Amino acid sequence: MIIDVHSHAWEYPLHFNDGFRDQARVARAGVEVDLTVRYADYRATCPPETRTVVFGGKAKLSGVWVDDRYVAKYVAKHPKQLIGFLSVDPTQEGWYREMREGHEELGLRGIKLLSMYAGFMPNDPMIDPVWRFASRNKLPVLLHTGTTFIAQAPLRCTIPRLLDDVATRFPDVKIILAHLGHPYEGDCIVTIRKHPNVYSDCSALHYRPFQLYHSLSLVQEYGVWDKVLLGSDYPFTTINATLDGLRRLNKMVEGTNLPKLSADRIEQMIYRDTLKVLGLEK
Repeated sequence: MIIDVHSHAWEYPLHFNDGFRDQARVARAGVEVDLTVRYADYRATCPPETRTVVFGGKAKLSGVWVDDRYVAKYVAKHPKQLIGFLSVDPTQEGWYREMREGHEELGLRGIKLLSMYAGFMPNDPMIDPVWRFASRNKLPVLLHTGTTFIAQAPLRCTIPRLLDDVATRFPDVKIILAHLGHPYEGDCIVTIRKHPNVYSDCSALHYRPFQLYHSLSLVQEYGVWDKVLLGSDYPFTTINATLDGLRRLNKMVEGTNLPKLSADRIEQMIYRDTLKVLGLEK
């Protein structure tokens, strides 16, 4: 079985404001792409045995807001294949109530945080209630870490080592740092190495092949292959494209003295039982 730990559920442009759409258009050389997630389209881009973690996102500062009810309805149509995470923006009123509703009433089984996009520090004591709630209810927390094209999203809020403090204070919470923290891969890798319950995913990196090769070379050198999870970041890319990109990385270094990545460890990552790792196997 393949587990895609990083996939979205939203409707475009309904869940994005004009500012987000304008900046996304600029980032794509003036082309506006329909980012609406449709289940049939997603399933056509991954192996049939794939199970998927999906979430929306809430970040008022950056102009994205997906109600957890939308995610819950999407998951309810395909409960054997999909596992839903709720999202909160702790800068907005009512966020704690939304978090409780997302888990206790809607049955969502993890939390997605967009700290950079919402403009808060993930280790700020203000959001300790998030971490306490996750600890008490055994909910994994996945955070965006790394770069963005959104101008108003502060880079200071996305540095992976900020989670060092959180993991020290809440050691039983399973934390996933998205995108190997790129371009802060070193920060990400030393953080996941240090804490038993901190992981990363490799989503949305295969189309930067040398960066992904470099990132996984650090993973290999630090001996943390077991802390990296497979993810796509659909609809920005797909699981099939991610698998192809991962399996082609060593072709770049053929005929050079650069070290090859372990093909066996890449396959182990692809087939890792991420649901068991995160306590989501039921």
